[in-house]
Amino acid sequence: MSGVAVEGRPQPAIAVVALGANLGDREATLDAALTDLAALPLTDRVRTSAVMETVAVTTSGPDAEAPRYLNAVALVATRLAPSVLLTYLHRIEARHGRERGERWADRTLDLDLVSYGAVVSNDARLVLPHPRAAEREFVLAPWHEVDPEAELPGAGRVDDLLAALRGDR
Repeated sequence: MSGVAVEGRPQPAIAVVALGANLGDREATLDAALTDLAALPLTDRVRTSAVMETVAVTTSGPDAEAPRYLNAVALVATRLAPSVLLTYLHRIEARHGRERGERWADRTLDLDLVSYGAVVSNDARLVLPHPRAAEREFVLAPWHEVDPEAELPGAGRVDDLLAALRGDR
């Protein structure tokens, strides 16, 4: 699923992880989360975008009154299965004070598995690619920065999706 075996060892897949935080020491939390990602087992490397600040998005749309988010994207070269990686992401969130409650509520840390190689999954526990990734500039812009040739499986090139969101096309 994740690649071709070389000398009996599968090649790592590139997982795209979106990071966000709008409570507490946002920058320190993102830095610590990136360190945690790099320490995952069966993970060879992590490349990350610059951090960008964005307005909070709630179920009713952008909320300029809510604490602003810091967002980034990490490309994680890993041999962990997508579901196992997601479990680790949830553990990292919990270690940094993430409480799951209201959907799209303020949070100390949010780690979304946006894509995992070319894997497409509609499993109730893990939908890949992330169903709203193509609609989120705070995912697409940092992703494009760290990988200008990126493609979101089933949706197209990240640069084209970003241009469409910005009204450039």
